[in-house]
Amino acid sequence: MFIRLKGHILFGLMTASLLAGCQNAAFHRADVQDNSSDRMTVGKVQKEIRVGMSSADVAQVLGSPNIVSTDEERREVWIYDKIATDRAYSSSAGGVNALILGFGTSAEASSTSQRTLTVIIKFDNSGKVRNFAYNTSRF
Repeated sequence: MFIRLKGHILFGLMTASLLAGCQNAAFHRADVQDNSSDRMTVGKVQKEIRVGMSSADVAQVLGSPNIVSTDEERREVWIYDKIATDRAYSSSAGGVNALILGFGTSAEASSTSQRTLTVIIKFDNSGKVRNFAYNTSRF
């Protein structure tokens, strides 16, 4: 009876430890993904930038532009050109499995992607936003 009960306990421990070590790659990706709210996004531009805003307000929302130039009528044009490379790596190993059963399981995930965001803001002669456009890509 004790041997039979011992076998069921051992099987239960094996099953529990295997499940504990089996975190999938999606779990690891979510664990290391950066969701910072302070970075520049299309949503931030759509929500915050409005025709008629002052250049000081634009700078407060988006920060300093990468490029400042003028058009043919000498009106300022600000260009924000952002490029980011996201690299993530995560792994886990079933350490309990290695101690009890002599073998371990592991899961890992890695990814690399790039994203770009270009925002062009055109000002009028009084320093107010007269037009803006944006383009984004992810690959």
